[in-house]
Amino acid sequence: MNRLRVTSGPVLALVAGWLATRALMLGLLVFGSAHVLGGGSVSREVWRLYFHWYGVLSHGTFPTHDTLWQYPPGAGLVLLAPGLLPWLSYFEAFVLLTLVADAAVAAALAVAGRRAGRSLRGAALWVGGLPLLLHLPLARYDVQVTALGVAALLALGRSPRAAGVFGALGAVVKVWPALVLLGVSRGRATRSAWSWATAAGCASLAVLAVLFSDPFGFLREQGGRGVQIESLGGTALNLARHAGWPGRVRYQYGSMELVGPHVHTVATASLALTAAAFVLLVVWRLRARHFSPATPYDAALAAVLLFTVTSRVISPQYLIWLLGLAAVCLTSRHTGQRPVAVLILVSTGLSSLIFPLTYGEVIAGTWPGCLLTLARSGTLLAAAVLSFVRLWRSTRPPVNASATRAARNAGRVPDPVLTRS
Repeated sequence: MNRLRVTSGPVLALVAGWLATRALMLGLLVFGSAHVLGGGSVSREVWRLYFHWYGVLSHGTFPTHDTLWQYPPGAGLVLLAPGLLPWLSYFEAFVLLTLVADAAVAAALAVAGRRAGRSLRGAALWVGGLPLLLHLPLARYDVQVTALGVAALLALGRSPRAAGVFGALGAVVKVWPALVLLGVSRGRATRSAWSWATAAGCASLAVLAVLFSDPFGFLREQGGRGVQIESLGGTALNLARHAGWPGRVRYQYGSMELVGPHVHTVATASLALTAAAFVLLVVWRLRARHFSPATPYDAALAAVLLFTVTSRVISPQYLIWLLGLAAVCLTSRHTGQRPVAVLILVSTGLSSLIFPLTYGEVIAGTWPGCLLTLARSGTLLAAAVLSFVRLWRSTRPPVNASATRAARNAGRVPDPVLTRS
């Protein structure tokens, strides 16, 4: 009975915190037309763009030749889902389903955190960290995608098959959840998770190809994207405006991008850095020797961070993914990503200062706008580097163990197994 009181108290606090913060987020969404909150630009994407795509998707086709459609085909199902609640408007149904996905993530983290050797810090990070993005999470479908990524990671310990299926479904919706399976321990677990992910991904794409026309048209538009003003490369170019760079900002491909001399070079460099990050992760995977219960979680966070900071686009909703992955890491007492989680929280707060609160300053390229994006980009870069370094060190064998093994192989140290008799 005493243990029940001890464990139920923090859970009740999490429930109360979730209800209070989500009520605040809903309030901000209702009053989002205020100039300081972006003048309605945050919610406009749902009731104008998503609703338009819903009409197109309802006729069995993807938004072909729409430069704003840059998402894998599974995203279409998420955008069609509000139609399952016909008694609500599209906007109301979308927000309600987003809150359901948000609550599911919090509940899954809380359940995982109450197991032996686990922690409720992950659930607390999600409940308290998501509101740092103000009302933005309720007006994007990234919470739903994050729910699939979180489900994949939390399922690994009990069912690698289910983890593979969740990871594949997430990847079909927004690609990045494929990375959550990177750190699965070697052997049977890896074979099971990856094989089921491949099967589930291929099956999902096949079904979508049958139900809809042109499911892969998004690839044409994705390849044409430039350098978003909030990305690492965009931050550098925006600062270069103060040194005489003649570029300007233009709305294209669904975001504010920089156009002018050397933009193509910066975009190419970003792609090269993404490729280098992939190679780095492959090298880590091949050389990793020590897998702890937290390794799959830490590897997922490190991988998504590396791909995020090297991307040509770092939209504020990307922080939703990182918050979810950091929260999963904190459910384990073995994680080495606690300092990284702090940096992600700082980046989340800075992202809200940038968009929607001072986005006009960022677009205009003023010093306050440039310094804010520099702080956000720099914090994310530091988080990515720190995350990978701590992951690398945590999966290498201890130095003393390596030295002892080398000495034993050279015949200088007797093997305790042989001398025991």
